[in-house]
Amino acid sequence: MTKALEGVRVLDMTHVQSGPSATQILAWLGADVVKVEAPTGDITRKQLRDLPDVDSLYFTMLNSNKRSVTLNTKTERGKEILTELIRRSDVMVENFAPGAVDRMGFTWDRIQEINPRIVYASIKGFGEGPYTNFKAYEVVAQAMGGSMATTGFEDGPPLATGAQIGDSGTGMHAVAGILAALFQRTHTGRGQRVNVAMQHAVLNLCRVKLRDQQRLAHGPLAEFPNEDFGDEVPRSGNASGGGQPGWAVRCAPGGPNDYVYVIVQPVGWQPITELIGRPELADDPEWATPEARLPKLGKMFQLIEEWTSTLPKWEVLERLNSHNIPCGPILSTKEIIEDASLAANEIVVKVEHPERGSYVTVGNPLKLSDSPVEVTSSPLLGEHNEEIYLGELGLSGAELPLLKAQGVI
Repeated sequence: MTKALEGVRVLDMTHVQSGPSATQILAWLGADVVKVEAPTGDITRKQLRDLPDVDSLYFTMLNSNKRSVTLNTKTERGKEILTELIRRSDVMVENFAPGAVDRMGFTWDRIQEINPRIVYASIKGFGEGPYTNFKAYEVVAQAMGGSMATTGFEDGPPLATGAQIGDSGTGMHAVAGILAALFQRTHTGRGQRVNVAMQHAVLNLCRVKLRDQQRLAHGPLAEFPNEDFGDEVPRSGNASGGGQPGWAVRCAPGGPNDYVYVIVQPVGWQPITELIGRPELADDPEWATPEARLPKLGKMFQLIEEWTSTLPKWEVLERLNSHNIPCGPILSTKEIIEDASLAANEIVVKVEHPERGSYVTVGNPLKLSDSPVEVTSSPLLGEHNEEIYLGELGLSGAELPLLKAQGVI
């Protein structure tokens, strides 16, 4: 069976997380992704190692299904080889500092001259303006994209989210732009630039907070548990922030992840009152309607927690689901990595690595009926030099060791 992006060659000049997360998705969708690394390799090969002299999990979990070549693009011969790689590619992706690729001699105009059909995607920290040259990291993007200001509890500091919305979130946005550009090329025959900024991607994921910022002009946000409102959207703990109130309630035996997140819909109030042993609240005018409950969200979830704290989270989950009440247990990373259903859905997968052995990684979250995915190991550094340089670019067997000795590959 063919893959969705079969026949598409991606020149992957990315490193760390935001870029590799994007090109890994493209590889899973069937593209031939050639990762171009400096002779020293992507920095994450050596970061956060758990085993000596073996590619780190940081690297392996972001570079599955790719091929790797080494290339020193600062050398003249390296630039010539890069030119040939660009000529043979459909997509080029990079996440260097602003202007770095231009300084290599590969401006967008030059890249278009080499290959007018190429889609050239750049991931940067920020758009054009005063922040352009700021160094961008995951949590910096969260800080400047609206996430940290609105994450945490009212009386506490701003918090980063565990989800990598700055890096991998931007990578997913880049994938959307690349696929759109490839589709447009089928009509125009031309490639184009795709630019995605980490700050912009985080803000896109935080759009509901800008919704709430504008709603503040008309008064307090009733669905928030906060008592006081200023002129900025406050941190509101675990409040859902949506049309239906929600909260994480503690369960037995009281461990760090013994919680269930519960959402109280109007239709769910009556069965909840039965479950918590307070059936009289179903018809009590002080509690019976969403409007009556909104000013007392803290007390409402306290009543629910008095019940949930006596039961394990899986039993709470079972009882709530039996009444079709939206809820979900807080799953720890250990529970997720051991979850049989996630393994069955191939979203938690085991991969064999030639040096590391077996490791667990996250599989492809995009399920296409006609484009199945088998997650394969990340490549060793320069593993495909001969395959690509000799077999595809036509370099001579005698030149390859010479290029290595000269530091070109």
